[in-house]
Amino acid sequence: MKSNVSLLYNFLLVIGDFLALIAAFAAAYILRSHFSDVPVAHPIKSTEYLGIFLLLLPFWILIFALLGLYNNSIHEKRFAEAGRLLIGSFIGLLFVIGYAYFLDRLVFPARLVPVYGFVLAFVFLVLFRNLARAVRSFLFSYGIGITNVLIIGNTKVARELVETLADHHVSGYRIVGIVGAKAHNQDRFPHLSVFVTFETAISKLLAHDIHSIVQTELYSDNSKNNEILEFAQTNHIAYRFIPGNSELFVGNIDVELFRSSIPVIAVHQTALIGWGRIIKRLSDIILSSLALTVAMPIMLLIGLVAKVSNPKGPVLYKDSRLTRFGNPTKVYKFRSHKLSYSGLTPEKAFAKMGRPELIKKYRDNGDYLFDDPRISRLGHFLRRTSLDELPQLANILKGDLSFVGPRALHPSELEQYDKKDLILAVKSGLTGLAQVSGRRDISFDERRKLDLYYVQNWSLWLDITILIKTIRVVFRRSGAR
Repeated sequence: MKSNVSLLYNFLLVIGDFLALIAAFAAAYILRSHFSDVPVAHPIKSTEYLGIFLLLLPFWILIFALLGLYNNSIHEKRFAEAGRLLIGSFIGLLFVIGYAYFLDRLVFPARLVPVYGFVLAFVFLVLFRNLARAVRSFLFSYGIGITNVLIIGNTKVARELVETLADHHVSGYRIVGIVGAKAHNQDRFPHLSVFVTFETAISKLLAHDIHSIVQTELYSDNSKNNEILEFAQTNHIAYRFIPGNSELFVGNIDVELFRSSIPVIAVHQTALIGWGRIIKRLSDIILSSLALTVAMPIMLLIGLVAKVSNPKGPVLYKDSRLTRFGNPTKVYKFRSHKLSYSGLTPEKAFAKMGRPELIKKYRDNGDYLFDDPRISRLGHFLRRTSLDELPQLANILKGDLSFVGPRALHPSELEQYDKKDLILAVKSGLTGLAQVSGRRDISFDERRKLDLYYVQNWSLWLDITILIKTIRVVFRRSGAR
């Protein structure tokens, strides 16, 4: 018997979304009709009101489906799901209003009802989706709703997959076997069954106990690949292929016909191409202009305090960094170092102050020292609050930087990156995935992986998500030092 867990979960999401929308617009009706002293403009019976929504809500659910809210890929992406719910709620409300307009039929008893309904619908939908996610995780912890998966391949991706899915109480997947000549993490997961060949695996495992097959490499003997695919198709088992060289399948991928007859896969360095670059640049111009207008009084105040505290030193510090295509640029920041150490490399600064032993400690600690002696008292405050980076809004307006992107690197830092050319495929950013994922609290290697992920998987929604998380991180001062 094949696993229908995903189908059942999506079905329950449909039912839950339907009930959440009904509850939201019923609550909106009650709030306006029964909790307000102002008479409604268009009295309409509650039964007629709910009847109209029961008729129209299936179309609303169809809008959610077209937005991908019932796709398995969206289930664990809370921000993406919330964004689509917001868009879907708005489009659905427009559909109801359009229905009322074209049929010249009263739907809402007062103007505030659709406003209340829209807000409550979004809130109820988000709450329900999070409750559904929590219930599913709770059931996983008891082994309910688990999907059995057979992993095929000796690649690094296969080993990472084993690591990710090993605890079925958390992942929702139970690894029933691994096909490969080498044992994948056998020392860490001795309970996993490892088979040398696919034939051995299917002779030991029952077909109806395998819900999904994940193949991570193609065999040179194509008959073996066909055997796996045919077995999955014959036994109605879900089949997925993950390329061993995953670098080929990240970023923006197009399937096209080469010379009008040969199908080819075009892999771009980054998804940020075409219209995406135009939209991103326009967004940077608009947001930086608004942000500069709002931040200008604060920047002037910081400049005044900096001048009063140190009349001889410059207020701004210009740092040479690399941005898109390796182009050098001057990044503006409020000066946080004491004047005598401003513009010096850490090695030269610590040597100048007679404390060369701090150099190793600084580098070993991820280019950070608690209570760094080079930094002034005002500089510590500016860094903790991230106010030292406000002048970079001018860099964004000029086009040197973007609001969101990989960290702007020093030329010397770039040498530490394995895929340095890929990092420079997009403009550096004021904020990015690394900053909202821990800033200095995560290792250099983790920050590098996050920068690479952003370059290869850019989307407008990812930028919006990072900007929202950045606001939260700044106010919480997470990782700020």
